[in-house]
Amino acid sequence: MPDGSLRTPMRFLHTSDWHLGKTLCNANLLDDQAHALDQVVAMARETRAEALVISGDLYDRAVPPKEAVALLDETLDRLVRGCGVPVLIIAGNHDSPERLGFASSFLGSQGLHLAGPLDPDPDPVVIGNAAFHLLPFADPAMARFALGEGDLRTHQDVLAAQLARARRRHPAGYRFVAVAHAFVAGGAVSDSEMALSIGGTGEVDAALFDPCDYAALGHLHRPQEAGYAHVRYAGSLLKYSASEAGHVKALTLVELPENGPAHTEPLPLSPRRDLRRLRGRFEDLMKGPTGPPEDYLFLDLLDDGPVLDAMARLRQIYPNLLGIQPASSASDCTGEVIDIRSRELDPDLLFRSFFQEVQGRPMDDDESAVFLELSQRVLKDEAHL
Repeated sequence: MPDGSLRTPMRFLHTSDWHLGKTLCNANLLDDQAHALDQVVAMARETRAEALVISGDLYDRAVPPKEAVALLDETLDRLVRGCGVPVLIIAGNHDSPERLGFASSFLGSQGLHLAGPLDPDPDPVVIGNAAFHLLPFADPAMARFALGEGDLRTHQDVLAAQLARARRRHPAGYRFVAVAHAFVAGGAVSDSEMALSIGGTGEVDAALFDPCDYAALGHLHRPQEAGYAHVRYAGSLLKYSASEAGHVKALTLVELPENGPAHTEPLPLSPRRDLRRLRGRFEDLMKGPTGPPEDYLFLDLLDDGPVLDAMARLRQIYPNLLGIQPASSASDCTGEVIDIRSRELDPDLLFRSFFQEVQGRPMDDDESAVFLELSQRVLKDEAHL
């Protein structure tokens, strides 16, 4: 264990939620991810970072496609052997801890530190003036078994237990950096994040990380502070849902002085193709591209009625169009939310509720009359079958 006789400030890069192998509305994002990872390697070299921290969710699923595994292998080789930058990784809720932690016992000596399965007494990774405590994601059931603590019922319990064990292993005189994958209560969420649990048991209190000198968090895809300036989400590598169209994806450059607060600086990533959201009438959108036509696009149509074959026609101008929806049903619109229990409604009320949710207004008298006529005709035909 180091003696803690300290040294100079150190700097490291914090990133998270790469989700390698992810597809978005059937669009394969691997080339986009490779483009972003080229920038990660360049940033590691240009900033002279002493470490790169990845706070979980390297892959989008537990068994990733072979192309995603190859991309990760190439990127880590460029960072560790090519740039000489140690890489510290924890498993997130999308990763398979066992697959991610494979060969970790000897890879650490090469500069690649992997925390997959939960370790009851992990030693920190000491680099420069900081001790990095790698706290991989584990649900309460897994943690009760791995840690031998039968009273762990929530994610708050699990992280509190991990941090308590980390403090007991922390070397004197070193800055304390926690690397965790969690949903801190109050954080800004996105549509692409998988819920850690239901009923609020997946949330953790930001105060857990207050005693740390820096907490490098993963799981939420928007770069943001989490209750304290030194508790941060780096955010995801790319925009992975329409709700993230307004995000600026970045790495976080962290500088830890010998004493005092950590200093952070976002280093924005430039995507191969941006993901944007456009609103407009069909005829206006067909007049020509608004912005780079190769971007990934979600369109909110302002037309009052349906547009025939809108997706195919718009893709002639916007080849990477991913989705279209009426503006009234867009996820960011504000309006009355209709609570319907379909099994308890008669067909007339069910259709009226559906119409209002899609169109953003109630049916008028003419539309009601047309629906009534058609529904009675259908019911009469069924009665003769």
